[in-house]
Formats: sequence, C-alpha cells, structure tokens
Amino acid sequence: MREAETYGLEALTPQLEQWRKQGLTVVFTNGVFDVLHVGHVAILEAAARHGQRLVVGVNSDASVRRLGKGADRPIQSELNRATLIGALRCVDAVVVFGEDTPLSVVQHLKPDVLVKGGDYDPLCEDPSDARYIVGSEELKGWGGQVVAVPLVPGQSTSVILDKIRTS
Repeated sequence: MREAETYGLEALTPQLEQWRKQGLTVVFTNGVFDVLHVGHVAILEAAARHGQRLVVGVNSDASVRRLGKGADRPIQSELNRATLIGALRCVDAVVVFGEDTPLSVVQHLKPDVLVKGGDYDPLCEDPSDARYIVGSEELKGWGGQVVAVPLVPGQSTSVILDKIRTS
C-alpha cells in the first residue's frame, strides 16, 4: 500500500521543487476531513485529475475548534485525519495547518491548481461570502487555475454526525 507523506510546510518545499523540475502540475485542496466519507473521496479524486501531484491541507485540531464545527469536534485527531487522507491512492502529500484558513499554505506552496467542492464558487470575489475560495486571488495572480468540483449529494460530515446522534 502506498501512503502519502505527511509534511510540515517547510519540509514540503524540497518535494515541491522536485515535482516542478519534473514538469508536474501541483494541485492543492484542503478541509477538516473529520469523518472521512465518500464525498471527501470524490472531491479528492476529482482534484487529483487536475494535475499530476495532489497536496491536501488538513486543519489542525485547534483550527477545527475555532471554526465552530461543534463542541465535540474534531471527532478524530489531526494525526488520524492526516493519516487517513494520506492513505488514499490519489493523495501525494498531506500538510496539517493551524490557521483558520489555508491562505498561508497556498501562498507558500504556490500550487498550479486550487480545488474546492461545488459549494464554493471560483468566480466569487467577496471574501465575506461563504462561497469564496480562500487563496483564489493569489493563485490567479501567478497564473494558476481555481476549480470547483461537484459534491456528492447527501454526503457531509454534519449529515453523518446528525444521523449518528439521533440514532
């Protein structure tokens, strides 16, 4: 079984340089990935199809708590979530980030493509709008591409947790 490497942001830099020297397109996406489900896998597989290397940012436990996902969140530790994401065949590297948004990760990595789920809008330019993709302005500034991929209907961590809580 191939498993992606989990990196700190600085430690990922040499790997990115190697991929770029090989002419590979680097794709970035991010999320909490608290209860891994088929919707997450579909987004990650779709993201991977936009390039040759997929880097996934995973929110740290502290950032998940600040995002207001719920008093009991995250369910799984950042290490467990990063390990699960890294075990997916389509993922090449995982980086855990502690900020509330992945902006500093995007600015550091300078990916060629930034991918989010279809509940985000690549054309939205208002950072206060929930559909805004953090890092999209920066990415477009260096000639990158911002993409939203379709969601799997009915698949979300919140829906799954609500179902568990009411069972």
